[in-house]
Amino acid sequence: MTATSTLRPGHTGLNVTDLDRSLGFYAEVLGFDVLGEGDENGRRFAFLGQEGELMLTLWQQADGGYAPHLAGLHHLAWQAGTIDEVKAFEARLRERDVDFAYEGVVAHGEGAASGGIFFHDPDGTRLEISVPTGALGAPAPAAAAPTCGFF
Repeated sequence: MTATSTLRPGHTGLNVTDLDRSLGFYAEVLGFDVLGEGDENGRRFAFLGQEGELMLTLWQQADGGYAPHLAGLHHLAWQAGTIDEVKAFEARLRERDVDFAYEGVVAHGEGAASGGIFFHDPDGTRLEISVPTGALGAPAPAAAAPTCGFF
């Protein structure tokens, strides 16, 4: 490995309790394309992405919902292009009665220009859609800690 070697995010794999329910959420609500699905001896999985690029793999192998008090994934975040896109996702999620961590768009911290929405998937996994700018003036749920830290 050279000093100039770099890593960049690849895809994220999530354990889910019900693949069909999770596909409805991630594909229909969040707009991911189903790139492929499989079922090997009752072990179901799906590859999701955008523009042909794999971004998320769902594995139907969880016995229970997300457990925030255990080590592992804290939350999964995506970056939108504009604050209006974040608000459009919020409206789509609210139409489906998705559980939100905070009310509306919130800033990542007091006075921050970055911010977004924080919500949960059908298994309780914590999710975020945010933008680096455009949230200036939005409330910050916690004064001394990052908004995405404890929710």
